[in-house]
Amino acid sequence: VSFLSRDGKTKVVAYLFKPANASDKLPAIVMLHGRGGAYSSLANGRYDATTLSSRHKAWGELLAKNGYAALMVDDFGAVGYPAGFAAGTYKDRPDAVDEVEYRPLHAYGALRFLQARPDVIPNRIALLGWSNGASTALAAMADDKPGDMRKIGFTAGVALYPGCGLKKRYDQNGYKPYHPVRVFIGDADEEVSPKLCRALVDRSKAAGNDIALRTFEGATHSYDTPTRSRQSVQANAIAKAATEAEILAFFASKLKP
Repeated sequence: VSFLSRDGKTKVVAYLFKPANASDKLPAIVMLHGRGGAYSSLANGRYDATTLSSRHKAWGELLAKNGYAALMVDDFGAVGYPAGFAAGTYKDRPDAVDEVEYRPLHAYGALRFLQARPDVIPNRIALLGWSNGASTALAAMADDKPGDMRKIGFTAGVALYPGCGLKKRYDQNGYKPYHPVRVFIGDADEEVSPKLCRALVDRSKAAGNDIALRTFEGATHSYDTPTRSRQSVQANAIAKAATEAEILAFFASKLKP
């Protein structure tokens, strides 16, 4: 499928997972990829549904199996970077993929697209992101968004191993989500700082916001990726199973009557 970003100009491609033979309107999840993009590292120039990464396919199928319409968004491809970016390139990436200023606009475009569909419950849509997409999810859920965005906004947000610096946007006044947010991270993450996320969440929670952090001992970055290299680490396998169960329970509590 495709939709127009909230920026009013960027046409974004996405992939919709749905339960088999669904007859009723569904709650929905918008999914945001990390710095590696939506596709497999083995895509070899072919960027479509057949080359989505194993993590994104697995989560789309899991959410559909549990009664959600799940929309996997490829917003890097929309701005000319479908293959994403290698680790360690953060400072060299173009402004078009900024996770605080621009990527949230694509997330809200996805929200509007789902709200307009006759098979989706328009006020029961959550946001789920990984890594850079998790940072985007945090930024998108912040209450500094224009009022009309919050009014039609996401019911809840989940961020898996985000970079919690968020361009220092919330350093002065703290991070305040307008609806519940949950953050998941491994304490052995090699790409982002668990300590920084703990500080962000603790400060936000102390200010009375509905936010919580789940930390997994020994789990690495991308611990939920269903590949042998990641799942051969016992801490990752344990964290993956727990994360899936806890996210499904969280989404059910917020999105299902």
